[in-house]
Amino acid sequence: MKEIINFLQEVDRNNNREWFAENKEWYKKVQAKWNKFALELIQEVGKFDDKIKPLTLNDCTYRFYRDTRFSKDKTPYKTHFGVFMSPGGKKSMHAGYYFHISTGNTNTYPDAHMLASGNYCYDSNAVKIIREDISDGWNEFETDILQKVDSRFVLDMEGALKKVPKEYDNNAPYSKWIRLKSYCLNAIIDESFITAPHLATRVADIFETTKPFCDFINRAVDYANEEMI
Repeated sequence: MKEIINFLQEVDRNNNREWFAENKEWYKKVQAKWNKFALELIQEVGKFDDKIKPLTLNDCTYRFYRDTRFSKDKTPYKTHFGVFMSPGGKKSMHAGYYFHISTGNTNTYPDAHMLASGNYCYDSNAVKIIREDISDGWNEFETDILQKVDSRFVLDMEGALKKVPKEYDNNAPYSKWIRLKSYCLNAIIDESFITAPHLATRVADIFETTKPFCDFINRAVDYANEEMI
């Protein structure tokens, strides 16, 4: 993993097509290492979540080349590798498990090495159902789900509504969670975690603590999908 991090740091310093062309063989080497790891992680996560078992590498990984058509940032390459394992694959809009190696230059996305469980893109009907489920069973959501995830995870409040939706009590104990538009747990990890042995097993062990969270979210996603049929 150290070589992958070194490569990403060099891409960050030399994010242009000329440098990348000169180092294409290095890219192919680290991409092969990343793909091997990603497959191992999919297998490890599949041991505790049966819906991940059928997934392939293409279901879970992303192109290294950036789509710059609608972005002010025209640098051509990403500076991270990521793998997102969710029921139905990365485009399914289900909650899942995301692991991400980057440059480590900062402790924020996208530079940070991180784990995340959940998703950032939900149908509005799914969000409505998630809010209803939380309001009806907020004690379960807090004690049986959030309090049992690995302590490194925090609930991402970025992009949350400034006010609680009018149909909910602003002073309710669950009001913070009702303000969310996306439901995701994030954990920032350091390089020593990345480079220690048995990474896939250790990451899967951490993700296993978030399976009840993903199941809670995906119950709402599945119900919203059924309503659309």
